[in-house]
Amino acid sequence: MSDQPSEAAGRAEASPPPEGAQTPGSVPGPADAESPEGTGRAQAAPRERAQTPPAVPGQASGQEPPVRPAYLQPPPADPWQRRAQKPSPGVLSGLRPSSPPAIGTATFWSVLATALLSALLLGDGIGVNLLLVAVPATLAAFFAARAAGRRIRPWTVTWAVGGLALLVVPALRDAGWPTFLAVVSALALGSLALHGSRSWLGVLLASLGLFNSVPAGLRWGLRGVRDRADDSKGRVRTAVRSVAVAIVLLVVFGALFASADAAFADLLGNLLPDVSIGEAPWRVFLFVLGLVGALAAAYTAAAPVRWDGITVRPGPARSRVEWALPLIVLDLLFAAFIALQLAVLLGGYDKVYEETGLYPAQYARQGFWQLLWATVLTLVVIALALRWAPRGGSRDRTLVKGVLGVLCVLTLVVVASALRRMDLYVDAFGLTRLRISVAAVELWLGAVLVLIIAAGVFGARLLPRAVAVSAAVGVLAFGLLSPDGLIAEQNVQRHDKGGTIDIDYLGGLSADAVPALDELPEPLRSCALERIQRDLVTSDTPWYASSWGEARARDILEEREVYNRSLECAGLGSDTSERDYEEEDSYDPY
Repeated sequence: MSDQPSEAAGRAEASPPPEGAQTPGSVPGPADAESPEGTGRAQAAPRERAQTPPAVPGQASGQEPPVRPAYLQPPPADPWQRRAQKPSPGVLSGLRPSSPPAIGTATFWSVLATALLSALLLGDGIGVNLLLVAVPATLAAFFAARAAGRRIRPWTVTWAVGGLALLVVPALRDAGWPTFLAVVSALALGSLALHGSRSWLGVLLASLGLFNSVPAGLRWGLRGVRDRADDSKGRVRTAVRSVAVAIVLLVVFGALFASADAAFADLLGNLLPDVSIGEAPWRVFLFVLGLVGALAAAYTAAAPVRWDGITVRPGPARSRVEWALPLIVLDLLFAAFIALQLAVLLGGYDKVYEETGLYPAQYARQGFWQLLWATVLTLVVIALALRWAPRGGSRDRTLVKGVLGVLCVLTLVVVASALRRMDLYVDAFGLTRLRISVAAVELWLGAVLVLIIAAGVFGARLLPRAVAVSAAVGVLAFGLLSPDGLIAEQNVQRHDKGGTIDIDYLGGLSADAVPALDELPEPLRSCALERIQRDLVTSDTPWYASSWGEARARDILEEREVYNRSLECAGLGSDTSERDYEEEDSYDPY
């Protein structure tokens, strides 16, 4: 503070402020307005006094404000801590809509029916029971979607009907490998029906996205059960009592009628599942599995993840020369290979041996897998080429369609060449599971190429879903055609024409092969059917866990007896003539 007054203070003495006016650095109060001493202090204040902050209420003017203790000071800002405390949205928060409405009554009972049927029917095997369990699960998803305001679209119906149709395969075929493909494909189509995706990435993720709804579906179901129990305790108790009384009546009178009539007892034994105490943990697990699966499906139907929201940006467009030159070179390579293939393959067995010096089986073995991988890699090349294709205008679009269209057509000829090689091999040594499987995959790859060509002509908007439909149709046709039955039929026909037959291999097929193997003469028939009959006799599966193929095989084997010809069957063995030309490795990958 300065000891000498300034000119401003002198002017303040000459013209004092009016009564009640506030001066800078003063706090209005009764002492300043009425006391002469207060006025004198204001007039004698130096310039520095005018720049001091307002005094704290309750303290005399002119005193320094007290310093706040350290323990009352706010903590220093920590940007790392603030960033960690900020809630981060989930990965799928922007893709999933708001929480669905509470689980409805129809949805709740459908989920419960799915869980009960899973516990009662799925423990004895796989057959028509999968379809019986899938029906209430589908109804639960339908009721949940309707409660959430979702509309049923044509593609939703397509995926749902396709998934249920695939579950017919276990009810018809006894073979495990087409059944496995059908069940996995049915789960993928069901997930697609619940999500409703249309892009490439959306279709791929939606077919697996049902597993993402398992935790959320459980929480949704538990919350709905708790709310429903709190709102209607009296009705819940009434329903529990009614169900308990109904079960007691069914058990008592059912036992009485079963003891009174043997036919009625057999009927009940065939219709009702045989549940023992030792199977209780397994049945509980199946109950939980059905409950969780149905809840996940219903929750997904009410609040699906919009996988189409994940977009993949196209790569940077390349110039025409940079993009087209490698593909044109690839087209020329395909054309040169195909020109040689047509000259050899269309000539038959004699032409193959004349041009290559190899037997047909050797020639087929030499290149089938290479051609299969060439087809797969061509699809990868097409996908990458579309990502970096030039996008300047109509000329660029014409160039892309022309170059890729030629590549697709040439690849179709490669597919035909691979199938022709497999046909030569099958004619020489018969059909097996691996041979028919890879031939089916090659056929499906050819169908995908046809769809790509159609997309280049009519537009690619439906291409992802069309490829998914083609895969589902292929799996369904593969199961309905009964691959084990086709394998047995082809080998029997080869034997009738004078070819060799591998009885040891055919005896390891499923019951679907029995109708074809039944046409063999003795002792080949009994040798081929002996193992299948033993498996059927030892298995005691109920009607809902067996297939139509198994039932038909039982009927055939009951009409014609299978004789024990162990000594004769031991001499038949397996056909090894296809390995005569191999010197080092005798393993047949086909």
